[in-house]
Amino acid sequence: MALEEFRRKLFGPVVYWNLIAMVLVGVALCIGLVVWMTKYTMHGEGVDVPDVKGMMLNDAEYALERLELLAVIVDSAYVREQPAGIVLDQKPGFGSRVKSGREIYLTINQKQTPTNTIPDIAGNCSRREAEARLRSLGFNIGPMEFVPGDPDWVIALKVNGREVYSGERVPCDAPVVLVVGNSNVGSEEDEFGDYWGDSSDDETEVEDGYEEEL
Repeated sequence: MALEEFRRKLFGPVVYWNLIAMVLVGVALCIGLVVWMTKYTMHGEGVDVPDVKGMMLNDAEYALERLELLAVIVDSAYVREQPAGIVLDQKPGFGSRVKSGREIYLTINQKQTPTNTIPDIAGNCSRREAEARLRSLGFNIGPMEFVPGDPDWVIALKVNGREVYSGERVPCDAPVVLVVGNSNVGSEEDEFGDYWGDSSDDETEVEDGYEEEL
C-alpha cells in the first residue's frame, strides 16, 4: 500500500503542475533576460560616423553631437599648410557603424610650431654625422656655408641667419644651416688678395712713370 501511495503522489497532478510552472518560469526568465540585454546593449541600433576630417574643431564637435556622438581630442600634430584647430584624423573612421554615445577620437592641428632642442654638434662631429643626427630629430637641413677650417668639420649651426647653440630650442620647420670647414676657402681668398695686390702695385708703377715723363 505504501508503494502504491508513493507512486500515486509522484505521478499525481500536483507534481505535473509544479513541473509545468517551473518550465514556464524558466522560459519567462530567459525571455526577460534577452529583452533586457537587447535594450541595454542597443543591439541592432547604431549610427554611421560622419566624415569630420578637414573640419574645424567646433564644426566637428557640432556634427558629432547631432548624432549623439562625443568628440574627444586625443592627439595633436603640426601641418604647416593647414590652419590651426583643423581635424587631421579621426577614429573610428568615416562610415563606421557605432552605438550612440560612442567617443570619436580626434587628432587636431596645433596652433604653434613645435620646437626641438639643438644637439651638441658644433665642433664635435663631421658634416655627415651632423646631418644624420639632425634628420633623426626631425630637423630640416638647409644649404651649407663654408668657412676656413678642417674639411667637412661642422664649425657652427645657424637658424634664420642667427648662430644657435647646444640646448637652444628652435622651430622644427626652420632650416638648420651647417657652417662647415673648407681648407680651400682661405687659400682662394689669399690667391685673389695676392692677385689684386700685384695689380695695384703695377698700377702705381705705371702712374709714377707717367708723372716722370710729364
